[in-house]
Amino acid sequence: MKINKYISVILLTVLFFSCSEDFLVKAPMDSVNTANFWQTESDAIAAINGAYQPLQSYRLYNLRMWCSDIFAGNSIVGAAGGSDGIETQNLANFVTATDNQGVLDMWRGPWPGILRCNLVLKNVPGMNLDENIKKRILGEAYFLRAHYYFILVQYFGDIPLITEPQNPNDNLLVPRISKDEVYKQIISDFENAIDLLPSAREYSGTDIGRASKGSAEGMLAKVFLTLSSLNAENNWQRVVDLCNSVASLGHTLNPDYANNFDPLNKNTAESLFEIQYSGSTTYDFGSYENQASYVSTFIGPRGANMVAGGYGWNQPTQEFVNAYEVGDLRKDKTILYDGCPPFDGKEYSSSYSISGFNLRKFLVPKSIASAYNNNPSNFPVLRYADVLLMKAEALNELGKSSQAENALNEVRARAGLGSVIGLSKDNFREKVLHERRMELAFEGQRWFDLIRINKGQYAIDFLHSIGKSNMNQKFLLLPIPQMEIDKNPNLSQNPGY
Repeated sequence: MKINKYISVILLTVLFFSCSEDFLVKAPMDSVNTANFWQTESDAIAAINGAYQPLQSYRLYNLRMWCSDIFAGNSIVGAAGGSDGIETQNLANFVTATDNQGVLDMWRGPWPGILRCNLVLKNVPGMNLDENIKKRILGEAYFLRAHYYFILVQYFGDIPLITEPQNPNDNLLVPRISKDEVYKQIISDFENAIDLLPSAREYSGTDIGRASKGSAEGMLAKVFLTLSSLNAENNWQRVVDLCNSVASLGHTLNPDYANNFDPLNKNTAESLFEIQYSGSTTYDFGSYENQASYVSTFIGPRGANMVAGGYGWNQPTQEFVNAYEVGDLRKDKTILYDGCPPFDGKEYSSSYSISGFNLRKFLVPKSIASAYNNNPSNFPVLRYADVLLMKAEALNELGKSSQAENALNEVRARAGLGSVIGLSKDNFREKVLHERRMELAFEGQRWFDLIRINKGQYAIDFLHSIGKSNMNQKFLLLPIPQMEIDKNPNLSQNPGY
């Protein structure tokens, strides 16, 4: 991986900074002279808008991130059967090879965003800007860079760490470094973001949805949760403190679970960070300029004519459906099954699915998204419910059982479920992990929860229990794509591949 000469040349000479000041709607790419670009507030805002853009692509949250629930065992590819989605089928069956296209997408997805953040952090400090605008832009860049690296380090372990813009004449054959060093940088970046960013309540107009202080605190809590689980580090109190700080900023649960996925009710009080889509685009799925979510099109029941498109991907398994407790209100808002409430006036039939189930959670009716490429739904990355569950897990590890129960039961109460009281520490941990599975289902969180517990043994044991017999220690990390190693011989391969 040269991070790579192509990306460096393109982004330094034909800049991506063509985003308009409207945070949700980006203009097509255009040529900008780098010698006179970093001059105005509009330049700086366009630059940071460009740093968000890779999150919207199919390599991250428009496909690959939510596909991780498939190899985490919540669902199957479904689709048209046969070889449709074969790269994801191979991931889910743990026969992943170094030429897997899905792995290549996940590896390549974050790097353009990292480069764009590095350019912002290099150039914006010297610009003559309103101090509050400058702080916010720098905070967004620190947040986004940390987020991109957090994705990479969880999937791949040791990775290259690049914190300065690369030029074509630089040494582009960057080796991997220890994931411990990467995590130090992630923590530092999130801490900088916390110091610089405003709260979500301070945003208005087209700025709503940008990274905020709560976004950074919630993500840093997740980093410390991950490290405490993986390495038995005693960061549990830091998790609790950060979660409490998020609550102090005014984030709360929405009254109705379905509110979190309503395309007409975006960036709610429960939202800490979500991928923004305006739906106003004519670009195709594979284009970085696209501003439409394709999730509804991908997961819509195949042949049902319920939504625009309907490829039938990400079909929940019977084992996942059986995991719902009796009376869980989230079930009817997450999945489609025989006898479920109609969707947009249409009855569902299990014949639409290989597994007998489809996802309902992200479906958008045709009255809102009339075509495959004009869906305005945002995709949730971090919600306050996740923060409460992180807090519950951390408090349990600290032996503060009554406080842990309160945090867990707040999430369960909205789901219509009874309170959890008096469980042992081990049983409570299992209960929280179960609650995370059901609350955050199909939001791209389950895989990361599986691999962090007991150094990944939790993932191996669970996946074996549902018949994934090929799963072993090797598959806790994805392979470094061979195509990238061929370009950069300084990249080593993960063990076993």
